[in-house]
Amino acid sequence: MIIKSLELADFRNYDSLHIDFSSGTNILYGDNAQGKTNILEAIYLSATTKSHKGSKDKDIVNFHKEESHIRTYLEKEDVEIRVDMHLRKNKSKGIAIDGQKIKKAAELLGLLNVVFFSPEDLSIIKNGPAERRRFADMELCQLDQFYLYNLNHYNRIVNQRNKLLKDMYFNPSLRDTLTIWDSQLISFGSKIIERRKLFAEQLNEIILDIHKKLSGGKEELVICYEPDVLIEDYEKSLLENQERDIKLKQTATGPHRDDFSFIVNGIDIRKFGSQGQQRTAALSLKLSEIELVRKMTKDNPVLLLDDVLSELDSSRQNYLLSTIGDIQTIITCTGLDEFVNNRFEIDRVFHIENGKIVDRDI
Repeated sequence: MIIKSLELADFRNYDSLHIDFSSGTNILYGDNAQGKTNILEAIYLSATTKSHKGSKDKDIVNFHKEESHIRTYLEKEDVEIRVDMHLRKNKSKGIAIDGQKIKKAAELLGLLNVVFFSPEDLSIIKNGPAERRRFADMELCQLDQFYLYNLNHYNRIVNQRNKLLKDMYFNPSLRDTLTIWDSQLISFGSKIIERRKLFAEQLNEIILDIHKKLSGGKEELVICYEPDVLIEDYEKSLLENQERDIKLKQTATGPHRDDFSFIVNGIDIRKFGSQGQQRTAALSLKLSEIELVRKMTKDNPVLLLDDVLSELDSSRQNYLLSTIGDIQTIITCTGLDEFVNNRFEIDRVFHIENGKIVDRDI
């Protein structure tokens, strides 16, 4: 799978854009705040229906317009596929594949698999558990439609249960309906727990060797899934915490409170690791994500690197770029020196300035 071209209209700071990509390494360079990352965001939206920043559609549409359009041309097994996305400030987005409207995001997910890597991802280890859950959710939603289905239903039930807990303050008789929501919570939540457990196991099959090489053979990294509650204890835990939930007016038990730990040579580096260890583990995690997509889809993902090379030392830069040699990669950076000096192979270069391509060097 590769992205052949991208067209934008009234998207962020782009009034209009058409860009043709190479199937190899593509560089988008220019000063900060010129729109390089916006191109990666549009691609990520085309793959996942969501912004990697968590932005709402109304914030993505050009400030002076009411709607924007993304058109992405893909090529898979010599077949061209067109994905159209229509973003509106005051309505839900519209999506079409080859001109046919789709009703659910699940129909798009998995068509184009992307791995997005930004400087913020280098902090995923030391940040709060929400960051690590988001990483797992975004990857699993691309790879497993059943997970997407279960996650969407689980989140909806948590929100409805929380609303019920707030309403009970004014109408205590509603407490009798809690068991209905609890049974659904356990049903969908248990499936999420099972899949996240498998996800950690799948990553561990890959990440050990990658991290050993990145650390010069000095470190062994293991990812441990830490469910908030075990499936066999789920019902009991909800019942035991019911009074607390009513008092706090929110659901305090379930996979929406899960976490993942990263153990290097027996030490939890979330708490006790150096910044260097945490950043290396984050890089290992992203490289493992690429391999997992390859393994599960029998195809390469598209790799989006958002100004991340400037955050890595030369040895990690070399390792990253040598690992992704056969993957279509789109890289943003402020200058080309790091590529020229290290003689990295570049297939196409675009100079971005103020929402426009001002030069196509290759």
